[in-house]
Amino acid sequence: MDNLSSLSYFVPELFLSAAILLIIILDLLLKKEQKIWTGILSAAALLISVFLIFKQYQLPVHDIFNGMLVVDSMAVLVKLIAAVSSIIIILFSLPYVEEKTEYYVLILITTLGMFLMASVNDILMIILSMELVGLMSYVLTGFTKRNVKSDEASLKYILYAAASTAVMAFGFSYIYGMTGETNLIKIQQALMTNPPNQAAFFIAVVLVLAGLGYKIAMVPFHFWLPDVYEGAPTPITAFLSVGPKAAGLAVMIRFLITVTAHPTSGMATAFAQNLQVHLPMLIAVLAVITMTFGNTVALRQTNIKRLMAYSSIAHAGYMIMAMVVFNAEGFTAILFYLIIYMFMNFGAFWVIITMTKRLNSDEISAFRGLGYRSPYAAVALAIFLFSLTGLPPLAGFIGKFYLFAAVIKAEWYVLAILGVLNSVVSLYYYANIVRTMFLESAPVQEAVPFNLYDKVLLTVLLVPVLLFGVYWSPVLRLTEISFNVFH
Repeated sequence: MDNLSSLSYFVPELFLSAAILLIIILDLLLKKEQKIWTGILSAAALLISVFLIFKQYQLPVHDIFNGMLVVDSMAVLVKLIAAVSSIIIILFSLPYVEEKTEYYVLILITTLGMFLMASVNDILMIILSMELVGLMSYVLTGFTKRNVKSDEASLKYILYAAASTAVMAFGFSYIYGMTGETNLIKIQQALMTNPPNQAAFFIAVVLVLAGLGYKIAMVPFHFWLPDVYEGAPTPITAFLSVGPKAAGLAVMIRFLITVTAHPTSGMATAFAQNLQVHLPMLIAVLAVITMTFGNTVALRQTNIKRLMAYSSIAHAGYMIMAMVVFNAEGFTAILFYLIIYMFMNFGAFWVIITMTKRLNSDEISAFRGLGYRSPYAAVALAIFLFSLTGLPPLAGFIGKFYLFAAVIKAEWYVLAILGVLNSVVSLYYYANIVRTMFLESAPVQEAVPFNLYDKVLLTVLLVPVLLFGVYWSPVLRLTEISFNVFH
């Protein structure tokens, strides 16, 4: 589709771009005490973009901008996750970042980059969209300029990102050299028509996975994550754990089921490997290493933000695990889990944000006696943590059930057993936080304030975690549509 005709399918991105420019101009006109409105307007702009994205749902698949991007149901769902996660992060930030218009603009630009990542259909667009998200994320990580940890985290983030992007670009150059194409679908067709050397293709795919693995914190490309999570402002830590990860997983899925595989039917219920390079086994090994490393290192953490960082690595491993099956059931399970993960992870982070500010510490030991000093916050955090573990009847159990079910149905029994064992390990360090809150006495006994705004936002995040544990079919239907028709 030519550029002019493509604009009608690019409305959410165009609207968000216009909103970014408008908020920058508005910042010049508002007085200092009025600049909280830029945060509110940013959330409103994202809310409108959610409506515009919903209007694209179940549209026929369209290539836009001469095949650089594609609009399909998977792209729409990932854009929804990105937009909703950004709205939640702005709501997290409003009580703490009132006058920094640049902060909200950076979040909006990052969201625009995630929209593009969800729709990529060309290796050049993969690099450009990932760099757009990455550059904004580096600045957001170092936003608290006088915080040494924040500055260090931002620098490490940039250095690791530069290295991984270079490796990924090198892998893409190999693929371009083999096929003479940059469009993912045309690359697929070229590989099937004229198969290249399998060893060279395997090396190229591994190099690309290094860049994509960095974005989703897959071991061994995770080194940036713990320091960035600890040093970044806590709302940004929460943001990085969901939004960019969802977009990274979308790019990874699209790459795997176009460049390395092709649909075996028009409905894309299963995918056959383009070349026999044993990719499913490689992904299975990476999934096991990722979830095992994340969980075992989390056991030793005393800082709650670093613990959540390693927990995030483990959850990336669970989602990667479902990729090995190369069918719609596995990929649907990943998208379903992402929605569940968004609510339970953001809920845990909201309690962490509010409590660490008031306790003046990120250490788990500072949460001693919180069950008596702020009962609602402590009980909610316990629910979120147990949901992250995957205990019934919470939403996390249903999310993991579909991940494991897809793996077991494809007869990857050992992988499923290792996933369940890792979930058992995660229970130990999550339960340790709950034990600290309810079974240890605090040195100071006065109540920790938890205002109405905190409670309302916490309840909004808590309800889906409880509700989706017993009634999840609407969310499942939403994700199943994403692979009913695939490009």
